[in-house]
Amino acid sequence: MASDIDIAQAATLQRITQVASEKLGIADEHLEPYGHYKAKISLKYLDSLKDRPNGKLILVTAISPTPAGEGKTTTTVGLGDALNRIGKKALVCLREPSLGPVFGVKGGAAGGGYAQVVPMEDINLHFTGDFNAIQLANNLLAAVIDNHIHHGNALDIDVRRVTWKRVLDMNDRALRDITIALGGTANGYPRQDGFDIVVASEVMAIFCLATSLDDLKQRLGNIVCAYTRAGKPVTARELNAHGAMTVLLKDAIQPNLVQTLENNPAILHGGPFANIAHGCNSVIATQASLKLADYVVTEAGFGADLGAEKFIDIKCRKSGLRPDAVVIVATIRALKFHGGVKKEDLNTENLDALAKGIANIEKHVQNVREHYGLPCVVSINNFTADTPAELKLLQERMAALGAPVVVARHWAEGGKGAEDVAHEVVRIIEANEGRSGFKFVYEEAAPLMEKVTAIATKIYGAAGVSADAKVRKQIAELQEAGYGHYPVCVAKTQYSFSTDANAKGAPTGHTLNIREVRLAAGAEFIVMVCGDVMTMPGLPKVPSAEKIDLVDGKVVGLF
Repeated sequence: MASDIDIAQAATLQRITQVASEKLGIADEHLEPYGHYKAKISLKYLDSLKDRPNGKLILVTAISPTPAGEGKTTTTVGLGDALNRIGKKALVCLREPSLGPVFGVKGGAAGGGYAQVVPMEDINLHFTGDFNAIQLANNLLAAVIDNHIHHGNALDIDVRRVTWKRVLDMNDRALRDITIALGGTANGYPRQDGFDIVVASEVMAIFCLATSLDDLKQRLGNIVCAYTRAGKPVTARELNAHGAMTVLLKDAIQPNLVQTLENNPAILHGGPFANIAHGCNSVIATQASLKLADYVVTEAGFGADLGAEKFIDIKCRKSGLRPDAVVIVATIRALKFHGGVKKEDLNTENLDALAKGIANIEKHVQNVREHYGLPCVVSINNFTADTPAELKLLQERMAALGAPVVVARHWAEGGKGAEDVAHEVVRIIEANEGRSGFKFVYEEAAPLMEKVTAIATKIYGAAGVSADAKVRKQIAELQEAGYGHYPVCVAKTQYSFSTDANAKGAPTGHTLNIREVRLAAGAEFIVMVCGDVMTMPGLPKVPSAEKIDLVDGKVVGLF
């Protein structure tokens, strides 16, 4: 079987100007090409589309991820191709990959098999430089803060209360907790600091939630990056950093246009993780896509408890976007893993383990239907070891929840293999036309502790929330300071509904422990870091980087 990169490198790509013109009606003058096969779409052109009606929005999410694999991005791409195959004008709208997982363990974010976006190597590596621009904008603010302190500290910043971290788009555990400015007075004031990965940066969150360049600049100026000795917040605007940060992002903020293996258009823009950030591509890209196509297939990172919840409670709340249907992706293999089967035994039929593991997808379906108020389809990525008995058991359990189960083979067959999913998604959208039951998990006016408790008890199945006195005091202070109307962004492990990555299935009765609270005043949400999740991941014992190489001018080992 050919690898993902072999399939991608063998593909026949169309020039991106041709894809834009023939599939989306975008003329050359509205594109800024980056070579022959990728381009940015001008914001001025996208602004001209505002009076067009919106297409239908399909959100692809998944069960809690496992080492067995689920294929959420692959399904998003395959479904987009399938919708085009059945005569719909469809557009795929994805996040950009981070180099951390690319060189670490998880992999890229361009899909897989015969359901990929291309050029795959470019997309998974530097692409159009958006992440580098976000990294530079973030670190410019960090440099300005320390420079301000060095040159007299007119704002009276308390060096013990600088909250802004530097970022790097690479897993590097050694940078989590560091000391900076050593070496004498010429190098500034020594203080404890640390790095996050770029996808966890508030600049990334702002980038993905901004609706225009002006909105971007306003939000960057609102970033609270430190506190004075009197306890007053210090913003990027007070440091006069937000203008230069905007300049660094002025090109990056334009969405990126690429294509699928079947030469259908795809927009990739922004890329926060859902376990440590809000996990959704940019609002600008999604809103633009809805003007350019009749059906837009987008994704939210990791499971429906993390990515989909944040898509609903943060992205939709802030932007006015509303999904018309949800696709929950799973594999029989992954569900058996949730039922306690070891990875090496997943190809053997095991109905008892499957019955136990189905509890995971049942909880995700329940969340989507009851707590988000949205119709959903369960898409099962087919593996040759799947048996009729296993599929029948899953279909029976899902039927009790009113969620149709469709088997998809897009990994092996491309869009053709996802046509059944496409037909079912169109059917439920048409059946629910004008009958939206969409709802948020909590009300905007609810206090911050009430919001995080609602997420924990409703979505995670927890018994409640815990936090030490210091954290509770921080939450109370944020509430009193006027940030109580902000949404809550929970950072926790993606592998379980709980904060224990080893708790498979659908655990209940656990407690969500909040260990840290971060104000994201520019992004307009409160990050609550729970369990032992890290905002700067580390590399595994054998990172993917060891397999990646350049041989005779050709990239090898990239998935």
